[in-house]
Amino acid sequence: MPKLSVVVPMHNVESFAESTLRSLANNADPDFEFLLVDDCSTDSTSWQIERWADRRTDTRVIRHETNRGIAQARNTGIDAARGDFVTFLDGDDWYGPGYLAELVRWAEELGCDFARTDHVQATGTERVIRRPPAPARNVVMDPRDGIAPPHMETMVDYPFVWAGIYRRHLFEDGGMRFATELRTAEDRLWIWRLHLKAATYASVGLHGVFYRRGVATSLTQIKDSRQLDFIPAYDMLLADLLADPEAERFLPKAVRTYCAMIAFHLGKVGEYETSAAQRLRREARDALHRMPQHVLEETLRTLDRTRSRLLGRLRDGRKAA
Repeated sequence: MPKLSVVVPMHNVESFAESTLRSLANNADPDFEFLLVDDCSTDSTSWQIERWADRRTDTRVIRHETNRGIAQARNTGIDAARGDFVTFLDGDDWYGPGYLAELVRWAEELGCDFARTDHVQATGTERVIRRPPAPARNVVMDPRDGIAPPHMETMVDYPFVWAGIYRRHLFEDGGMRFATELRTAEDRLWIWRLHLKAATYASVGLHGVFYRRGVATSLTQIKDSRQLDFIPAYDMLLADLLADPEAERFLPKAVRTYCAMIAFHLGKVGEYETSAAQRLRREARDALHRMPQHVLEETLRTLDRTRSRLLGRLRDGRKAA
């Protein structure tokens, strides 16, 4: 059985597929398997995947007959994975040579349920290292301690699922699957659930995963209603937390982040399609009323004045109407 399964969802990434696949070859190891999930590509991505996989024995290709989205593509890969560890790579990103061997070495040495890593943000020819906001490096910690406090950037604000490695047992019995009803923000909900479920984690200083930022076809660049899936994502999170024994410990962080996301999207509402902009205002207002109101009041009191006033007016507008 392989030691590591690398799940790579790919959909219409013909411009980047070659570099992504080459980076997998530069990380090949007899103990690694690569699972390429072709999410019904309509460009030359499928052909590039097939041509590459035909020459390799460490690669399996899984095809979706219809486009099902990145959450389901990752789940398909998880279901097929046989490794002791699982990691992810998006189809337009890439690895530096030898990165995966180092990633596995650290995971085994630390012995934790999951480890998060730095990543290199690539914008054109510019390279910037981004680090997980962990309180310590290369030591084993409690994942729940990585969630709070609400006013600081913490591990749940680092939603890059591909910047990490995860032990297989986290996925057993159908656990730790991505929410397929979400077209965006599925990674944010998943990271929260990971920190609530796992027993141990670590943050390690590896710089071998490269995130290609600003790709025109990326879901982060869209301006339609798919961007609004952060609303059901955080609603699901709040439902999880309300059922958690430590709800009062974590609700302030969740509500504050939810409010920050609403303010962020309202700040660029002019860039959205008209129908999406109208829906954002309506659903954001309703979301504020669904939040635990005692937590929301404290959040609005401690937010900066600009966001506090924006969200307060949005919330109170419904009452005035």
